Amino acid sequence: MSRETSENTVMFKVEAEEVNQAKEILLSVYAALKEKGYNPINQLVGYLLSGDPAYITSHNNARSKIRRLERDELLEELVRNYLKDAEAI
Repeated sequence: MSRETSENTVMFKVEAEEVNQAKEILLSVYAALKEKGYNPINQLVGYLLSGDPAYITSHNNARSKIRRLERDELLEELVRNYLKDAEAI
């Protein structure tokens, strides 16, 4: 079975409004997980990798909040923040 790959790079763009919403949701879910005694990083990674909302507590509506956005939007916000200083290099 052969898999064809494109030589062209596909552009991916997320709107600014979605970025702000992603940040707010991630911070809110992080706080809810921490309040309930979970390791927020592990739980968020589990959700982002699997898509299973069971990794996120329902405390403070965290589970419904995180499901408002696609996982790729959340990942884009995380990567943006992690690499934000790289543009200065």
